[in-house]
Amino acid sequence: MTRFTDNINIWGHNLLLNVILLCIFIIFFNGTSTHARRPIHDHSLLRKRLLENGLARSPQMGWSSWNHFQCNIDEKLIKETADAMVSTGLSSLGYEYINLDDCWAELNRDSQGNFVAKGSTFPSGIKALADYVHGKGLKLGIYSSAGTQTCSNQMPGSLGHEEQDAKTFASWGIDYLKYDNCNNNNISSKERYPPMAKALQSSGRGQEDPATWAKSVGNSWRTTGDISDNWDSMTTLADLNDKWASYAGPGGWNDPDMLEVGNGGMSTKEYGSHFSIWALVKAPLVIGCDIRSMNSETLELLSNKEVIAVNQDSLGVQGKKIKKDGDLEVWGGPLSGNRVAVVLWNRGSTEATITAYWSDLGLSSTTVVDAHDLWKHSTHDSVKERISGNVAPHDCKMYVLSPK
Repeated sequence: MTRFTDNINIWGHNLLLNVILLCIFIIFFNGTSTHARRPIHDHSLLRKRLLENGLARSPQMGWSSWNHFQCNIDEKLIKETADAMVSTGLSSLGYEYINLDDCWAELNRDSQGNFVAKGSTFPSGIKALADYVHGKGLKLGIYSSAGTQTCSNQMPGSLGHEEQDAKTFASWGIDYLKYDNCNNNNISSKERYPPMAKALQSSGRGQEDPATWAKSVGNSWRTTGDISDNWDSMTTLADLNDKWASYAGPGGWNDPDMLEVGNGGMSTKEYGSHFSIWALVKAPLVIGCDIRSMNSETLELLSNKEVIAVNQDSLGVQGKKIKKDGDLEVWGGPLSGNRVAVVLWNRGSTEATITAYWSDLGLSSTTVVDAHDLWKHSTHDSVKERISGNVAPHDCKMYVLSPK
């Protein structure tokens, strides 16, 4: 699971070889509530700016250390994870980021005020680690917080050191900065985050304008609290994230938190539902399990090319819940080429038949489609009026409907 930190989580993202992109994740809830609040600002203008930069055209894909390992990380783990990302074929499917989360640095900075990689766990330093990851054709992410310390209280944050730390990250060849919100001294986010945005922009790692802080938002924003590796948490976050569907699109994505697929707290069917819904709603697909030792079922879920294609579709419209009958739900959304993605989701405890009618999906009643099942990899030809399926408890069926 990830950590609850404060009202706002801010992540920097994608210090690409030629582009600096600052991604922002905002949680719209307070420290005890499980219900999202009204957005504090409109993302549309900023998203237009991001589109002009050509950044975040599709949700990011990769791996992060926190969900499975928390602070138990070292350079051997990161290198082996990069190796596994390639050897399993995940990198060829678009999973490109290998992200260090909290606890990678010593508690104290050096005499010049620079970050120091933890000697006991990263003895070769972060630059050498970045070189190794880049050598695999992947990108390395790192973590800090807009506070005096990070959320673990085991390493310093970047508050007051933004320019210095941005230059350090650039010199190491970092590609992705997750920028958190702990130990912030109750200073407004509008005061704390712009310095890092400006520092990243001028760090020498890129020339294009990153997301600015005029609206305190970037290319992704957290719409929920932290995920836990269980059915109730996953379904709750899916519902909370659904409320903000209209705010997502190319250049800016709603994020209901990282994937728990493969961590052991849910069944294979439940993880299939988790991955299907995250893909449909255009959430960032950031793996949170140990991919070095994942079983074949986990790899099969995470490497479904057809489900990933829905997530990465160029139209970039977030799918949403469009019909609910007790525990039986229909989720759907448009895709490029006049296609429609549909998930028939059984959140109940008994097998049931779920039906999506063309009227539910915004299709004409006379439309004839080929319905491709993304999990069975089979196609039903010339389907009319509706798509139905018998769905097991906590399972789903996912289709792409292509009008003939």
